[in-house]
Amino acid sequence: MKLLLDTCAFLWLAEGSRKLGPSAVEAFLDVDNERYVSAASAWEIAIKYSRGRMPLPSRPEIYLPQLRLRGNIEMLPVDEEAALYVGKLPWLHQDPFDRVLVAQAVVNGMTILTPDAEIEQYAVRTLW
Repeated sequence: MKLLLDTCAFLWLAEGSRKLGPSAVEAFLDVDNERYVSAASAWEIAIKYSRGRMPLPSRPEIYLPQLRLRGNIEMLPVDEEAALYVGKLPWLHQDPFDRVLVAQAVVNGMTILTPDAEIEQYAVRTLW
């Protein structure tokens, strides 16, 4: 299975947080699953960090690659197909970063690891 980590799931999984759903942890730890985090999540984290809304142990450009390496998580770029698919989504969720994640998951046949009930409203596989 190809897993796309929601921004909070990426941070929680990589940091070993107890906020994680048991199914998400099981899927993340399954060595047969591929793990991805979106470039949109890096963008979201960078914005929140620069505005003082997301404290991190070090700057995002240092911290995020370390988390990805530690968790064996690949970076998923936002390509044209996914960017254009965002415009086809119904407005069930107002967060632009989450809408990009939904589009990427649909286009790439992925399951999103997320606790966000609003994302579950879309025709996309989710797990938590």
